[in-house]
Amino acid sequence: MQNIISQFRLANSVGEPRPLKVGLINDSYIIPAATEGEESYFLQRINHHIFTNVEGLQNNIKTVTDHIRTKLQNKGVADIDNHVLRLIPTKDNRLYIKTAGGDYWRVYHFISAGHSVEQVTPESAYLAGVAFGEFQNQLSDLPHSALCESIPNFHNIEFRLWQLSEAVKADKAGRVAGTQDILNEINRRADDMCLAERLFREGKLPKRINHCDTKVNNMLFDDEGKPMCIVDLDTVMPGFVFSDFGDFMRTAANTGAEDDSDLNNIHVNMEVFRAYTEGYLGQARFLTDIERSMLPYGCRLLSYMQTVRFLTDWLNGDTYYKILYPEHNLVRTRAQLRLLEEQEKCSTDMEKIVKA
Repeated sequence: MQNIISQFRLANSVGEPRPLKVGLINDSYIIPAATEGEESYFLQRINHHIFTNVEGLQNNIKTVTDHIRTKLQNKGVADIDNHVLRLIPTKDNRLYIKTAGGDYWRVYHFISAGHSVEQVTPESAYLAGVAFGEFQNQLSDLPHSALCESIPNFHNIEFRLWQLSEAVKADKAGRVAGTQDILNEINRRADDMCLAERLFREGKLPKRINHCDTKVNNMLFDDEGKPMCIVDLDTVMPGFVFSDFGDFMRTAANTGAEDDSDLNNIHVNMEVFRAYTEGYLGQARFLTDIERSMLPYGCRLLSYMQTVRFLTDWLNGDTYYKILYPEHNLVRTRAQLRLLEEQEKCSTDMEKIVKA
């Protein structure tokens, strides 16, 4: 570990790294300053099995954080390092190292002044809307072509439906027969759910740079409870604004769990929806009329997409998502489908809130 750390351009001496149990994809460590008051660092081993283009991934993060940093400098923000992530380069001026064993490592400046929260309330949802709306606003003048897709076709529903169709044809685990009711529900919505991709090809819907993992715990708050910094930028990539708006609602505005086995628990928390929408639209001044009007559609799209992805993995024999019991992916599929049905019931109310 010390050999890895020694290859980065650290500003001061540091102590022994401490593992952090955060996230499900990368391995993370705090590298504390050897002397109190000096800079500490955040070390990560990048999961290159998921992020296969590490060079592109790191360039994405550097491009986005540099762009936001410039915006903050122009506004006269004093403590910029508390408001945007900063990658620490290696001594040969790279954004990561690759070890002889094939592992990839990177280092960030550690933002010690911030803390995260886990619980979603209308209050925290509003602040999340403000933070992610401002994040997208800061990047709205950065062409989406400046970034690569760190996970290709990550939120491309046409691609996800193709994957599902291939899984149905192969039926590797012999499970298709038991899921025909779900497949019917997916298929009858498929044309409507591909609307965004068609509008993009027609030049009517833009792509923008999105975070693509808009959870409340991917924000840091200051001691006064105000949003301070957006973190976990691995999935920042081009896409539709629905990715960020819809995925937050899929997780935060769901009264049940993503894998709830009791479908009666699953409803839409409209107070969370209203709060996030108010916070988001107060900042997302770049939205076109069509983007704004389709935000409720974005909620349905992301729930539909996750239904498709969970079912695909179930039919393939559970090869992508970690499972805790044999039917976990099937339970996840049915829970996401129920959330989609509940969102459809609330779509008119959602539209009224957006218009208001």
